[in-house]
Amino acid sequence: MIQNLIFDFGGVIAPISREKAVEAFKQLGLADADQRLDKYHQTGIFQELEEGKITADEFQTKLGELCGRTLTWEETRQAWMGFFTGVDGRLLDCLKELRKRYKLFVLSNTNPYVMDWACSPEFSPKGKPLNEYFDKLYLSYQIGVTKPDRRIFDFLIADAGIDPEESLFVDDGPGNVQAAHALDFQTYCPRNGEDWRDALIALLQKS
Repeated sequence: MIQNLIFDFGGVIAPISREKAVEAFKQLGLADADQRLDKYHQTGIFQELEEGKITADEFQTKLGELCGRTLTWEETRQAWMGFFTGVDGRLLDCLKELRKRYKLFVLSNTNPYVMDWACSPEFSPKGKPLNEYFDKLYLSYQIGVTKPDRRIFDFLIADAGIDPEESLFVDDGPGNVQAAHALDFQTYCPRNGEDWRDALIALLQKS
């Protein structure tokens, strides 16, 4: 019996566009943005930021050095926002209903810039932040490790006090889903930006 639902953020709750993000960072002056950015797993200073190895301010400074100019927080934040194409209010309404029956968590490879937006009234059409839809957010930059490393899953399991066999993990990254499955989570891998409501409910009805 499923008791817990764990959702990825980018690609599942908020659809992402790597192409738009690459263009946004190129406009900042990052000529090799196409080589540095990935949908699922970043590299270099982008990875260091998501792993919490550098702060948002340190990232901003390092990115500015790569771009050859000084960047502001808002410029940097807006570049990160290039990943996101808008949030479907119907999915958020579904989460609200699901939370009446299940514990809901986010497990995301992310950073302070993205969460500054997500945990603000800007996030949803109804002016509600992401954290109002979940029992707790588990964020890579706060935990110090990114998916698919099993340590981030172990942290979630221990902190939330959940049993993986009673938990459904939803992520659009096949590697992340494989890692969760290996730890006995039940899993579902929707496509980036998919309306997963019917498929998810059907899975839950079978559990």
